[in-house]
Amino acid sequence: MPLKIVTVPCLSDNYAFLLHDPVSGCTALVDAPEAPPIQAELDHRGWHLRDILITHHHADHTDGVEALRAASGARVIGAAADAHRLPPLDLELRDGDSVEVCGETAHVLDVSGHTVGHVAFHFPASGAAFTADSLMVLGCGRVFEGTMEQMWNSLCRLAALPPETQVFSGHEYTMTNANFAVTIEPDNAALISRKAAVERDRAIGKPTVPSLLSDELATNPFLRASRPEVKIAMGMADAVDSEVFAEIRRRKDRF
Repeated sequence: MPLKIVTVPCLSDNYAFLLHDPVSGCTALVDAPEAPPIQAELDHRGWHLRDILITHHHADHTDGVEALRAASGARVIGAAADAHRLPPLDLELRDGDSVEVCGETAHVLDVSGHTVGHVAFHFPASGAAFTADSLMVLGCGRVFEGTMEQMWNSLCRLAALPPETQVFSGHEYTMTNANFAVTIEPDNAALISRKAAVERDRAIGKPTVPSLLSDELATNPFLRASRPEVKIAMGMADAVDSEVFAEIRRRKDRF
């Protein structure tokens, strides 16, 4: 039975995710922007937190960890490469490692670029990937610490997951991302349709997270830097993929 996943809005535009195994009653959390809304959701559902998984060190993904750990005694899990600036870890993981969370195996992927040491957690049995600020809905995170090539390689790793994977990213940036995406591919019919759907969802306050990886592959400009039609539209027909990605990211930074 796949894990039940609950999206918890936090701060102004962050998301945290509760994972629950209805068979064992085990509950885990991916990222902790702030404790109160997460604890409120746990209390509402009568769930007890066993594990906290952290994707990267930014405060808007970690500030609630200590309060939630104190309340639950949960095990805190994160990247060994980032351990020096994460809350104290009970389990340090590296790229390629696996960890059992709520009875399911999660695979760890280094997706550095936004930060160095950023990881994603892929739960193949549940068809879910928690990508935080690497791959986002119709976008990707800013490249703060890594290189453009590093970020492109990270996105390629995520793009290689099964297309039916649900992508759980860390922020509600989708409307801005959609408005930017059409400047790159104004004639992409799938993108135009998706942008309209995003507008409808956000008008009623509906989260756009998670998204299907197949939809990202069809519409997210940051995953499409290798596509000939994107290169031509950008006047970069002969450029290597990572250079095209870098130019898309620079344009988004100025958007």
